[in-house]
Amino acid sequence: MTVDVDSEDGLIIRKLIPLATLPGARFNALCTDMTVEQIQDGFLFKKGDVSPQLVYLISGEVTLQAAGLVVEVIAAGSDSAKFALAHQIPRKIDAVANGRVRFLRLNADIVNNPLSLAYKEDNSYMVIDETEGDPDDWMTALLRSPIFQRLPPANLQKILMSLEVVHFKAGEIILEQGGAGDYYYLIKQGQCLLTRKPSPNAKEIKLAQLANGDTFGEDALLSGATRNVTITALTDIVLLRLGKQQFISLIKEPSLKFVDEAGMREAVSRGALLLDVRSQDEYENQRLDGSINAPFFSLRMQLKAISHERPVVVVCQDGRTSEAAAFLLLRHKIDAMILSGGMDSLAAFAPSSSPERKSNIAPESENEAPLSGDGRVESNDEKRSSPILENQVSALKLENEALKSANQQLNEKCMQLEFDKQNAEKQCRILHKQMEKLTQVLDRLKGV
Repeated sequence: MTVDVDSEDGLIIRKLIPLATLPGARFNALCTDMTVEQIQDGFLFKKGDVSPQLVYLISGEVTLQAAGLVVEVIAAGSDSAKFALAHQIPRKIDAVANGRVRFLRLNADIVNNPLSLAYKEDNSYMVIDETEGDPDDWMTALLRSPIFQRLPPANLQKILMSLEVVHFKAGEIILEQGGAGDYYYLIKQGQCLLTRKPSPNAKEIKLAQLANGDTFGEDALLSGATRNVTITALTDIVLLRLGKQQFISLIKEPSLKFVDEAGMREAVSRGALLLDVRSQDEYENQRLDGSINAPFFSLRMQLKAISHERPVVVVCQDGRTSEAAAFLLLRHKIDAMILSGGMDSLAAFAPSSSPERKSNIAPESENEAPLSGDGRVESNDEKRSSPILENQVSALKLENEALKSANQQLNEKCMQLEFDKQNAEKQCRILHKQMEKLTQVLDRLKGV
């Protein structure tokens, strides 16, 4: 019998893993081939069963047992019930219904290969249908994020079972800039504010406001650096956190993609964007031809300017900051890969005399011997005989430093304006929804 996607069973099935990650059209089509079965005090499957049909609990309670000993009791609606019951094939244990139980059998291919169902390829950009699902369900929001779409169901199950609940009061600091990275966080309920100080005495910059379903804390775990932002609870907040080692093994390693120098060149030749996330000074000192600079600390504010139609190769000095940057890009549905080892690896792979290397990495001009007007290398005597030139160079350096300082201030103002803009847009959306509700109420009153 076909399952109605809008029925009670349909809403329960929609939250099962990995069905929660499927595009709406694909899920609706799948429901036409589903049948919800029921049993009374019997076996759903026995140890040794090799059927490729995996079993999900819709209602009731099931005992998982081995050699007569109870391993686990799973009730419908629990976190455990969102996954297939004892999904290893052949079965390692028995599944016995406690009273009346309703359940669903689903082909294992759907569970084991969710990516082919959840994504559709469009010019190297993975697109996910986000129109379905309950936006207030933190687990559904988590599973529908692009990062978690990439993870195998076994990882998802381990993550959800390992999350630890922590609470903070409004005004409490959750993470502090400069602190060590130890956890990855998911907001279950509440709101918090991300801020950053470019320098110890600088004014604090507001970067973003996060709410239910949002995640944070991965930057330090990926880069190995200290926390680069401060996060403060705006309301009483409930967080779920995952330890560093679990984050690395369950999320980082299966999510990030690395390329060597040859892979980078091939990707660029196919149209990939080369994104350097080092500081402006580091970038100006030595850079790859054709790359653009977006310092990591300001990358969040520049995401809208990065095309979703092209893959991105992320570059930093040693590859660590690139991991955090690529993770951020993936979260925003931008297909990203990392130059393994960063700029340091490029310097190590080729001798300094390589003409190809020189053509691809812009040298530091201040380290090169200056040339005279006729192309000769100037001697020290000639340098000393050019006080006017030295004064001009000094003046240009001072002007350059002043411009860098002004540019930094403008960047800070732009980040603040972007934050204010996002808040204004959010308020407009809220007011628009309230207006729609008021209009509906007035229309009903007019009809009375």
